[in-house]
Amino acid sequence: MAAAGSRRVPRAERERQMLDAAVATFARRGYRAASMDGIAEAAGVSKPLVYLYLNSKDELFSACIRREAAALTAAVRDAVQDGATPEVQLRSGLLGFFEHTAAHPDGWTILYSQARTVGEPFAAEVAALRAEIVDFVAALIAAACGSQEVAGYAHALVGAAESLAGWAASSPSADRSPKDLAATLMTLAWSGLATAVPPAPAS
Repeated sequence: MAAAGSRRVPRAERERQMLDAAVATFARRGYRAASMDGIAEAAGVSKPLVYLYLNSKDELFSACIRREAAALTAAVRDAVQDGATPEVQLRSGLLGFFEHTAAHPDGWTILYSQARTVGEPFAAEVAALRAEIVDFVAALIAAACGSQEVAGYAHALVGAAESLAGWAASSPSADRSPKDLAATLMTLAWSGLATAVPPAPAS
């Protein structure tokens, strides 16, 4: 029987605590150096409980990738303003991306650095995330310019955003806000995209 005044932690909350601890540990120590003992200690649970919930280190790392990928995708989608001009939609999507990566540096490290370098199947999971974001950006551009030949634009824009976020994360002395990063990329990208996207009609 539980001690008086103790509270049974719901499974979903316990898993969230474990994933929070795992994301921080993997991001800061790297996949290979991270240990299940260290993750359990950081989460405030026993190692057997981590294995009970998430089976293995590989499955725990995959769960971290899936959670952080879903959160990043949602942040980009939610930031885009419905009914706005193509320029505003792209700018708001980029701002959502940079705000999320700045607010969740450990999650971004998992996706941008760790998962890509550890190997399969983790790299494939991140590639699936990237393809989803590229498709979303391509749909925005295609809807604006009435053409489906926009894959190159979308890949270039997503790749540039990833590179810029990686630079900002690894160069804290740069002191660039998410708004600054979004503005920098729009300055670079929009002059080219504007040739494919017609200007918004005058109101």
